[in-house]
Amino acid sequence: MRRHRVPGFHLPITKVNVVPIIDVSLVLVIILLVTAPLMSVADLPVDLPQARSRDSEDERNVSITLSTTGALAVDDMVVTAETLVPTLQAHMAKSGDNDVLVVVRADSGAPYSAVQKLLEEARDAGATHLAIATRQKTEVSR
Repeated sequence: MRRHRVPGFHLPITKVNVVPIIDVSLVLVIILLVTAPLMSVADLPVDLPQARSRDSEDERNVSITLSTTGALAVDDMVVTAETLVPTLQAHMAKSGDNDVLVVVRADSGAPYSAVQKLLEEARDAGATHLAIATRQKTEVSR
């Protein structure tokens, strides 16, 4: 027996196709993973000095950025020299961990005395673990 289709009659959709939803969700997760590390660092232009090796930065790190003009930032917030210590203390207290690594991102053209002062102020704020950020050396030295 042959079945005839009635014109204008369509079978109801009984299943929802979730593959496009999953595809879009995975693309959004990838975009988030790529852009998230860029959001935690201030937008001050700095030229980091080179080093042979570099440890990866942890999410618990607090970053202090110093530009050649003397502008300061703690993570993504621009601060003045007077408000550096209280802001640093607030960021360290927010993480709730005593082993927070404070990373100083100083421009290679910044005077060493300014970097030393930043390290001392970070110690005064209660930092016990300090590091200086560097660029990964890409060329082989002879």
